Amino acid sequence: MLLLEDHGPPPPFFAGEYHIEAAILPWQIAGCFALRKQVFCTEQQIFSGDDRDAIDDVCIHLAASSCMFAHEDEIIGTVRIHQPEPGLWWGSRLAVAARLRRVGGLGASLIRLAVGTAKAQGAKTFLAHVQAQNAPLFEAMDWRRLDEKMLHGRLHYLMQADLAAYTALDGVVLRVLPPLRRP
Repeated sequence: MLLLEDHGPPPPFFAGEYHIEAAILPWQIAGCFALRKQVFCTEQQIFSGDDRDAIDDVCIHLAASSCMFAHEDEIIGTVRIHQPEPGLWWGSRLAVAARLRRVGGLGASLIRLAVGTAKAQGAKTFLAHVQAQNAPLFEAMDWRRLDEKMLHGRLHYLMQADLAAYTALDGVVLRVLPPLRRP
């Protein structure tokens, strides 16, 4: 009789590929809202109940999806961008599912597509209010701090992307392949 040792639960599953693109399908947009609610309302408790606002009606939602056998399966990351005046673009509500925050490249790829999409549409300036703990990632990606302020009870930095460091990306789907070694 073969006895199997108990090694605890199996390790978590991580998809072999992630796609990042403009969210245009209803399930993608719903997934972006659900992830934002999880991150900003449940985890961080920045908002009560829902984080939606008027910007959601005029923005471009970008979504990172996990892929199973080349089919998109679940929204695991999001960011939104909007242009309040010609040439000026803002990014906001960057979120990655908690279990995937250590999978290399998801947050950075969302930022890259956000800035690249705005640049392809004529951005002259790209700004974001960035939570303090995320500032080092943005600085490593050619952003600079302009100011700091408390927003929703948390320290944020007003930051600006160096557009010269970004390629214009129009209608692109970014593929992120996680490292072979799991987090």
